[in-house]
Amino acid sequence: MRIAVDAMGGDNAPGVVVEGSILAAREYPFEILLVGPQAILEGYLKNYNIGKEKISLINATQYVLMDEVPADAVRKKRDSSMHVCARLIKSGSADAMVTAGNTAAALAISRSILGKLKGVSRPALASIIPNMNDATILLDVGANAGSCMPEHLLEFALMGDIYSREVLGKDKPRIGLLSVGEERTKGSSITKEALPLLEKAPINFIGNVEGKEIVNGGADVVVCDGFVGNAILKFAEGASVMFFHVIKTEINRSLSAKIGMLLAKKALKAFTKKLDYENYGGAPILGINGACIIGHGKSSANAIKSAIRVASEFVSRDVNKSIEKSLLEMKQKIDIQLLSNEEE
Repeated sequence: MRIAVDAMGGDNAPGVVVEGSILAAREYPFEILLVGPQAILEGYLKNYNIGKEKISLINATQYVLMDEVPADAVRKKRDSSMHVCARLIKSGSADAMVTAGNTAAALAISRSILGKLKGVSRPALASIIPNMNDATILLDVGANAGSCMPEHLLEFALMGDIYSREVLGKDKPRIGLLSVGEERTKGSSITKEALPLLEKAPINFIGNVEGKEIVNGGADVVVCDGFVGNAILKFAEGASVMFFHVIKTEINRSLSAKIGMLLAKKALKAFTKKLDYENYGGAPILGINGACIIGHGKSSANAIKSAIRVASEFVSRDVNKSIEKSLLEMKQKIDIQLLSNEEE
């Protein structure tokens, strides 16, 4: 298996991306294609002792900035490291790609070059959020910022169900539709129309769920449109930072608090690990004709390594084939006309 890694993507690229790729190459039995300006990458790699058969350099003369307009990234930087990664998948030279770069640009470029899976009208970005038991998949978290229709939410639910089963190992994941209340009468016009569609789908649908179910473990997959999902994701990131800041501040206020922290050090360490995004490996774009994992912009070397692992699992478990097959079966079982695969 060959994983293309965007060496220039992320706030701390290329240093941490190179380091994370090396960690992956040393631990996993597949080849890393490190994509970026070759001269720059050679300068970073010379400090590491690793066989050339595990890491290959693929030259790209441009890279996408973290704040770059997606349309400009697609049209004006056709030799960017993101473009090259996607083209490697398209040509069959790579099985998957990983980037910690500009999320909107990665979505636009991967969709432009790789296209959509048969039967998918809207690809979705899925994020794994820690909960009281293990983790919840939230989608969409940014690929579709608005104008989602009920049929789109149905597709998101099906793709989230497949990813939860195939990659996270959930036997019968509980799928919830995010709303402002559990009652059928609550929610927007779109969620009200989506509810009966989801009830007919061949998934373990548990009905409307409130935002609290994302973190209390009440659902394994929670479906919403990209605007709401992205807002929730950013809030969760901010709340996590605030939580640890408050704990650190309070611990430093008194000697007794410091002693208490020492006594609870093991528990706090386990809690911190559970909330650390780098253990979850990044967010997959579900519904494109390829495998693309998007890591956090502030990804550490370990987070890059985790994202590479998730990319390999996505491919080895043939998630895309399962999505296409399930969408076809769902069309045959549900008496609705799903949106055209050519919809833009």
